[in-house]
Formats: sequence, structure tokens, C-alpha cells
Amino acid sequence: MYRQLGCIGGVIPMTAYGRGSKDGASKGVRPRMALTDGANHQHRPVALVTGAGRSAGIAASVVLTLARTGWDVGFTYWTPYDERMPWGVDPEAVTQLSSQAAKHGARTAAVEADLADPYATGGIFEAVERDLGPVSALVLAHCESVSSGLLDTSIESFDRHFAVNARASWLLIREYAQRFQGPHGTGRIISLTSDATVGNLPYGASKGALDRITLAAAQELAHLGVTANAIDPGPTDTGWMTAEIKDAVLRSTPLGRLGRPQDCANLVAFLCSPDGGWINGQLLNSDGGIS
Repeated sequence: MYRQLGCIGGVIPMTAYGRGSKDGASKGVRPRMALTDGANHQHRPVALVTGAGRSAGIAASVVLTLARTGWDVGFTYWTPYDERMPWGVDPEAVTQLSSQAAKHGARTAAVEADLADPYATGGIFEAVERDLGPVSALVLAHCESVSSGLLDTSIESFDRHFAVNARASWLLIREYAQRFQGPHGTGRIISLTSDATVGNLPYGASKGALDRITLAAAQELAHLGVTANAIDPGPTDTGWMTAEIKDAVLRSTPLGRLGRPQDCANLVAFLCSPDGGWINGQLLNSDGGIS
């Protein structure tokens, strides 16, 4: 299930949509739209970024960087995930993100989506396309991440990690490919991955599956002229690191600082630009040399 919330401006009344079918249609859509005034809006390509529920997160930085570099941006978030994480819910994040993107001239459409639901992807694209237009770039920045190892990972947790990190990513890429009608060479798929595995088994294993899905897209979607790349940003300071982890990362990074969300966002923006169009089928480490 998911809910939709947009940017600033007039609010469109809440509308209920029916239960979706197995072809990817949505379940229980409850949109609350508020879009920027489009009177002076020039045509901008549309990106869809998943997992942008926290102001401190990489996805939020990606949304703002794409907005600044000329994109309209739809993005997803899922409050129940943040509720069970140590950092908790960032209640103003979605509204602030939309407002900040509007300052760069971007329209936004935010969709609250449970990506563990295999039938959510169609509705996400429908909501974004309805309010912004066809999606040219898909940035997969969402994740399920609960630390556990080989001996203490539960079957439920293992399955949920793969449902969100691998299956949902496959379904989003598939939905994107089925809908993409842009000029050859303009489509972009970018996934954010990780090589963290020890003590973080279900997260790392499911991210490894995400890598393979993304790299397969670079070949299988060649007829569409869509590039597909995975980025491993390494340890990034988004509020989850303890003092001990920060110290270890600093000692291990040749450049002597922690990774920042903007570091990854800059690379995403480059890959989405025309200048990044020749990079395809790559797993890119953008981690200050720690790898």
C-alpha cells in the first residue's frame, strides 16, 4: 500500500483508488498532491528516486541534486520502516524535500510505498506519470537493512530483505522498461548497492542480487538505449554510525573523511546527464578509496 504527497502549492483533495490486480496495479492509493506552479515551467525530464524518507539520507540528496540539475523528481518513502529503525521517523522530511526541490524549479510527486508489496510498482509509476510525466531515470536508493549474521538471521528477516532490496528492484526495473518510450540513449537506471556482508548477511546478500539484476538490465534493455549501472558509495554518514564506526572508517579511508550523501548524489547526477551516457553495465565504487 502507499500514499502520495506532492510539493508546494494548491492541494488536490484526497482520492481513494481500488485494490490493484496482479499486473502491477496499485493497492489502496491515497494521494495528497500539492505541485509547484507550472505556469513558467519548462520541459524537464522526470526521474523516480526510491527510498527518500529521511533528510539525512542519500536518496534525499539525490532528489535535490537532480532537481538542481534540471529534473522533475518523483520519489518514494515508507514511514513504517523508519519507525522500527533506531533513527526513527523524520516527520518533516517529505514536505521539506519537496519544498527544497521547488526552489530549484522542480516539480515533485512523493509516494509512500511499501516495496515489500509485489503489486505496488505499477501504482508508483502511475502516480508519478500522472503528475510529472514519463519517467526517464530510475534511481533505486531504497533498502531494508537490519544487521544480523549467518547464525542469527531469521527466515522472516531474510525474506523481507530480498523482497525489498532485490525483488522490488527487479519489479521497478521491469515496470520502467515496459513503460519507457524516450529517445534511444536517454534512459537511465542506477541502483545503490553495498558490499557489507559480514554481520549484515541478509542486507549484503540481497544487495549482491541487486547488482546482478542491474547489470543484466544493461544488456537486456539495450534495444531501448537505456544504461544501467550500480553504485557502491561505501560507508556514508547518514546518522547510523557510532563513534567507533566513524573512527574505523576514517582510519581506513585514504582521503581521510567520512562519505557524505552528496558524494553519491553527484555521481548519480553525472550518470543521469548526457555526459554520463557512455557508462553502462558498471559496478562503480565511489567511496574515497576505502574499497
